[in-house]
Order: sequence, then structure tokens, then C-alpha cells
Amino acid sequence: MCDAFTFANVRVVVQAIADYLLDSGQGHKGVVIGYDARFLAERFAEEAAKVMIANGIKVYMMPEDAPTPVVAYSVTLYKSAGAVMFTASHNPPEYNGIKYIPEYAGPASEDITEAIEANLGKNVKGEALELDLDLARQRGELREIDPKDAYFNHINELVDFHAIQAAGLRIVCDPMYSSGRHYLPDILLANGCQVETIRGHRDPLFGGRMPEPTAVELAPLVEKIASTNSHLGLATDGDADRFGVVDGTGVFITPNQIIALLLVHLVEHKGYSGAVIRTVATTHLLDRLAEKYGLKLYETPVGFKYICEYMLNQPVIIGGEESGGLSIGTHIPEKDGILANLLVAELQAVAGKHLSELFADLLQEVGSFYSQRIDLSYPEEKKASLIEELVSAPPFEVAGKQVAEIIDIDGAKLVLDDGSWFLVRPSGTEPLLRVYLEGSSKAAVDELADAVSRFVQEH
Repeated sequence: MCDAFTFANVRVVVQAIADYLLDSGQGHKGVVIGYDARFLAERFAEEAAKVMIANGIKVYMMPEDAPTPVVAYSVTLYKSAGAVMFTASHNPPEYNGIKYIPEYAGPASEDITEAIEANLGKNVKGEALELDLDLARQRGELREIDPKDAYFNHINELVDFHAIQAAGLRIVCDPMYSSGRHYLPDILLANGCQVETIRGHRDPLFGGRMPEPTAVELAPLVEKIASTNSHLGLATDGDADRFGVVDGTGVFITPNQIIALLLVHLVEHKGYSGAVIRTVATTHLLDRLAEKYGLKLYETPVGFKYICEYMLNQPVIIGGEESGGLSIGTHIPEKDGILANLLVAELQAVAGKHLSELFADLLQEVGSFYSQRIDLSYPEEKKASLIEELVSAPPFEVAGKQVAEIIDIDGAKLVLDDGSWFLVRPSGTEPLLRVYLEGSSKAAVDELADAVSRFVQEH
């Protein structure tokens, strides 16, 4: 912010979205505008509203900062042409971003974003700069909305809160100073559950930490669980589209583990049917479970927009990614950290065990899986050639295992003959390679990581 992300640039991008809505014949349906808890978020949202109204597009405005999944759900609630969401999600506080959510309430597809990008550079409507929002309210061009109750009613249809309440779970919620603070704890409290909240006020600096629910960033949640003898810790990121879970023993349960546990729960306890969708970087434990239950499994490039495409076109049980995003087929096709956390609470209530114990039981049944990600420094100018070499001329062996399959839908993924695998993807913002690895044990993954690191250093 104050560099590339400025009021002037926001107006240019919002004008491009307005042009897209008008060109596609959707402008008459209006647009929802939402924002997260970042610095100046309300002001950016107001500028977006002025641009939309100047283009003759009605605006549905949130009364305060709200989670991305709630803004997405509002698109379906108000039958709007889409939503403009101001968020940088889990990124540091000095960043912000604009997310366009189309009428289907999921991430925008590439053809939509390309159409919007093609509109960039057009002149912003001059009257937008001087537009009076109070006057726009009087004219009905700007309508303030609060979808919280409707969203809660929808979630109540998906989650068995009676089971959570009856199990007597003591839950600590950690919204990380951001937009989940009035949603995750509030819906639990409204359903009679025992909840304590930490880091539950708005802080645009996120307490000096990253608003990302990783094991490192959730240390305060682990401490609170220990000091209160709670059964479960649930966290959301900067815009509450990602989840983070710590069980009652203080163990951080990874997104890969959560997605697998929830797949079992949705099939065995809730009777869901349909396909399983995962990104190329997400655990193959899901493949093993899909095979066990006779389900179709689809692998996508990294990014929830690819999962969304499947959710729009066929019945899906769950779609998930290792970075902490998931949704289920009876919900909107957008990742929702609030729903994910509530389903985790429901799972623990029904199963009556800590999540780490449940995951250990699962591995006893289907076999061992251990996942890890490492980042390797690598020159920007050499990234493309390295990925090309891994795909077109891969090594015959890695860590003593033969390469059995090469997948190139996103970066270079090499599956070895024992079922272990690694994926190399270039970072789009830093001189780094993101390397995802999975094997049957930590020792096996460490050996694989060493082999991949040596290969990268030599190339």
C-alpha cells in the first residue's frame, strides 16, 4: 500500500471490473463490495462504490469488515453480478489486494480475469471522484447490507452444532486480529458452545505478526489451550478463507491432515457422496481414501479457482489445498475457513478423540503419509529452464527410487515407484522454488528433500 496499491490504481481496477460487468450484460444486477480488517480498507471500499455507482451499477455495501467467504455467499444471497473484495488474505499488513468474485460465488476463472485485465487503462468515470455516497444512499444506488444472520442460517444447515454443544467441547478461537472475529466465535456462542477468544479485536498490524494460521504463527493459541485445558483451538487467517487447527494436546494439525480427516467424516458420519478434488501440491492420502471409498479423485493446478471449476460442474464431497483452504459440495465453491473449522469441531465431537489421535488411527488403517514443504533460493532467470528439464529430461532415480510418473500441470511433479513424490514450483514473487514433498515417514521425506536440494544446486 502507498506504492502500487493506491486510491488511483484502485479506481482504475474497479473501473475495469465495472466495464466487464457492463460488457457482459450483468451491470443491472448490482455488485457486493466487501473488505477485510486492513488499514484504510473502508476507504478503498468507498472509492470502489463511487466508481461502480458512477457507471450505473448498484452497490451492496458491507457495514464493517467481513470474511471473504461471507462476501462470496452474499453474491448468492442478493443475486448480484458478483463482488469486489479488498483483501490481501494471509499476507503482511503492508499489502492489500482486489479480488473479484463472479456471480457463481467462487474465484474468478482465467477467462474472466483476462477480460478484466483487457479493460485496464480505460478512463475512470470523472463523476466518481466527486460522487456523494450519502446522496447515493438516498437515491437507492447504495444499499448497506448485513448478511451475517443469513450466512449463519446457511452454516447451521451444514454443521451439527448440537453435537458440539453436547460433547462439552471447550474451544479457543483465534481470528488473528482480523475478519473472522465476529463470525467463528459468534456462531459457536449462538449455538450454546463453550468458546474463548484470543486476538479478537481489529488490529490492521495483526499484532506485528503474519495473519497466517501456521504452526509458527499460532503459538499464542497453543499457549492458551494449555493454560485453559481446552479441547480444541480454531484459527482463521486475515480474511477467514483459510483455517488453522490445534488439538487439545497442543499439536498443530496440518491442512493436509485436516482435509483427510474431514473426508472420512463427511463420508462415514454424514453420508456425503461425490468426487474429491485436490491440488497438485496436496497429500496423496486423499487418493488412498478415495480409492477406499470408491470415489473419483481429480488433481488440479494450485489455486482454489481450479477446484471451483469442478464444484460448479459435478457433485463434490470436498475440495482442498495444502495451504489451508477447503469447501464442501453443499456450500459455495469458495474456500471457507469458518466452515472448515466448524466441521473440525463437529468431527471431534462425534469421534470423541483428539485430532492427533484420530489421524494416528487413520494412518494405522490406510498406511503412513508424511508431508513437508521447503523453499530453496534459486535465480529468477533459471527457474523456467529447471522446470522444463525436470519435465522433459528428469533424473532416472531420486533418493534411490525410480521415477514412475511425471505431472506437469503446475510446475514439475515427479512421482516415484514407492508412491513418494515431490513437486517443484517457482515462486511468482521471490527468487525461490517451492518444493512440496511426501513420503511414508519423516526420514524418507528428509532423504528425498536432500536429494532434490542437491539436484537443484547442481542445475
